[in-house]
Formats: sequence, C-alpha cells, structure tokens
Amino acid sequence: MKVLEVKNLTKKFDDFLAVDNISFSISEGEIFGLLGPNGAGKSTTINLIAGLLRYGEGEINILGKNSGNHSRFAKMNIGIVPQDLAIYEELTTFENVKFFAGLYGLRGEELTALAQKALEFVGLLDKQKEYPKNFSGGMKRRLNIACAIAHRPKLIIMDEPTVGIDPHSRNYILQSIRKLNEMGCTIIYTSHYMEEVEEICTRISIMDHGKVIAEGTKEQLIAIITNTKDIWIETKSIEQIDFEKIKEINGVKSVLLEENLIKINSEIDVNNLNNILLYLMNQGIEISSLEEKEPNLETVFLTLTGRNLRD
Repeated sequence: MKVLEVKNLTKKFDDFLAVDNISFSISEGEIFGLLGPNGAGKSTTINLIAGLLRYGEGEINILGKNSGNHSRFAKMNIGIVPQDLAIYEELTTFENVKFFAGLYGLRGEELTALAQKALEFVGLLDKQKEYPKNFSGGMKRRLNIACAIAHRPKLIIMDEPTVGIDPHSRNYILQSIRKLNEMGCTIIYTSHYMEEVEEICTRISIMDHGKVIAEGTKEQLIAIITNTKDIWIETKSIEQIDFEKIKEINGVKSVLLEENLIKINSEIDVNNLNNILLYLMNQGIEISSLEEKEPNLETVFLTLTGRNLRD
C-alpha cells in the first residue's frame, strides 16, 4: 500500500520556484530518506506534505486520499518531529504530550493512556511530572518524538531528529526509529549525518534546485555514479608480483603501483578480494595493510550536487 504519493508537486514563492514538479511515492513500512543541500527544496516539500503550506500545482495523497480534499484525514495520519524543538518548557513532560495529542481530537482516558505509552516508548515515563527546561538536549529530542507519535500516525516525518545531541542519545533515537518502523510506522527521515541515512533508510531520494535528481536504494544510487571499487594493498616488497596475473583475476579492471602500494580497481559487484590475497600469499608477499574503498552515499551526494551534505 502507498502511504504517500506525491505527483507533479510545484511550489512557488513569488518568482522563486522552490519545488519544481516533483513526483515520488512511499510504500507502507519504508524508512524513506529525503536528502538535499541547503536551498534544495527539501524543507518546503516536507511542509507541503505535512499540510503546513499550500501547494500550487500537483497532488499529495495520504493513504490513498487527496490531502487537499481530506485535510483532516491527512493530518490525523501524519506525525511531525520538527528540527526546531516544539515543546513548552513551562508545561510538564506529560502535559506537553497531552497537549499535542489533544490537537488530534483525543480526549479523556484514551488521551491519558496514549500519552503515557508515548512517554514510555521514548524512555521518559519516569520523568512525566518534570519540566523539560531541566532536560538535556537528547531528552528534549525524545520528548519531541513522544509529542509526534502519541496519536498513532501512520506516517511520521522526522526532520533532523538527532541534531545537536550526544552520541548516546543519537543511538537511542535511531533505535526508537527502528522500533517505530517495526510497529508499522512509515517514516520520512532527513538528516545532515549521512551515516545515519545509510544505516536506517530503506530508500533514499536526493533533491537539488527543487527537483528530485536521484532516487533508489543505497546500492542503486551508487550504481548511478560508478560500477567499480578500489582495493589498496600495502606490501613489504613488490619484486615477486606479476601484475598481469592480478589483472587476470575475475573483476579486476586495472592495477596501479605507487611505491609499495598496489591500487586495484575492480567491479563493485564481484567479490574477488580472497582471490587477490591468495595470489599474493602464494607468492610469499607480506601484506602490511589492506583497504577496500567502496563508494558511499556521501560520494554519490557530492558527485550529483557538487556539495557535501553538511555544507
């Protein structure tokens, strides 16, 4: 089932075209990474999906219903974890979650129970009577998530949920995202930490200048820019090495020597490292170090946009 369908979406601010006729869809159970450098149109797209902005042309469907014609249905099925903390420090932790969940029409015992379950999920149930002004950055981020999930949305938008927090809190939040996904939530995830996207996202879309310029799994995106990897092997000596023999190994495309460093370029989908090492050991070559340099999402992003993700 398609949880989200975006069709030919366009948004202008006066003469500035922020979102330029983009289309993509997200199926139930996906963790969908939405990436883009500053000014790419990513934040505008998120605000359009969340119903915080009106779009000019195109269509957004939530669970098969047009969000323009069924705005209440769309908002009831979306949870938003914004980059800027959306909590009230003069309210207790429990009061914060109750307030935001109450915006979706929850009342009485149901509201209380779901608020407590959300706090339990993020590990803050024992802090429900405390005020977030005394919390660490990581605890505030977890409270932000609780406020977004208490009404049990089908689609959760997480916009930079780990920005500015310590590694322990970041790991806790990433584990929580996996658990939400296992519980049936579909997630749109944005981050300036590419390693997070590589770790948790099942599919990724890259935006630039208001357009979707690439989309697919990590492996599919890497295949757009290259089909090779580099294997660097440092040896004590190269005198006994027959480089033509290395070139004959399945998948090897080229071999380059720099002093005692052998640089091998190989097809990315051929697992030939064992054969290469076996040849060198049979020749009595002592290996000092080994490094496989496969392209990653950072490489893809830089190649396609000309910028690093955190620029």
